[in-house]
Amino acid sequence: MVKQKGILYDSTLCVGCGECYNACKAQNKLAKTNSDPLRDHLSAETYTVVEQHDDKYTRRMCMHCQKPTCVSVCPVGAFTKTELGPVLYDADKCIGCRYCMQACPHRVPRYEWSKTNPRVRKCIMCYDKIKKGEGTACSEACPTGATLFGDLEDLKAEAKKRLKENPDTYYQHIYGLEEAGGSNVLILSSVPFEKLGFAANLPKEALPNYTARALEKIPGVVGVGGAFLTGMYWLTNRKNKIAKEKQQEGNK
Repeated sequence: MVKQKGILYDSTLCVGCGECYNACKAQNKLAKTNSDPLRDHLSAETYTVVEQHDDKYTRRMCMHCQKPTCVSVCPVGAFTKTELGPVLYDADKCIGCRYCMQACPHRVPRYEWSKTNPRVRKCIMCYDKIKKGEGTACSEACPTGATLFGDLEDLKAEAKKRLKENPDTYYQHIYGLEEAGGSNVLILSSVPFEKLGFAANLPKEALPNYTARALEKIPGVVGVGGAFLTGMYWLTNRKNKIAKEKQQEGNK
């Protein structure tokens, strides 16, 4: 049985150095968007950022939900939840509906608004690296151990251990353990998570479960919508094929 991987980010150990930010940029060949990691924001060229809230630091990145809403709402299957844990995105399938951006409870996916053939972009937890048994770029670069990569169950145990052994250090909650059905990214903090900008009112149940129950009551609408989106998928594939053919002709 494949063991799921994950990330444990302990904000109490973070010094705001931005090494995770720089390593992510290098690993994913992303353009430089700001000389100061603390002044940047998530974008199509920035998959993780370090934010400062008073004297506290925190990271923003894809949470890699156990039952991802982006996977659930995508009409063409552009998002997939892998056995290892990361949520991946296939640009060739995307029709640009951006439902994923609207549905994500953590407000993570970003869109290439300025591109001719735009894609949705987000962290994929260094999937190519972890398939080879390596760690994520951000965890390897972190000088303080604030970002740890490993087996998800081991990280859950470690997070619970820290809360139990250091009750005065930590706010007694593991963010990502239960929010929206749980995720492969876990976060520890010394203050309530809403003070760090996290959504603190998310349900414990995975959001796609609510959608499934609602859709069961409107099969007619689903059928019409499905036919429309199938057509959009075909048109998008056709557009991409023509664009590739033109590019190939231009290279001759």
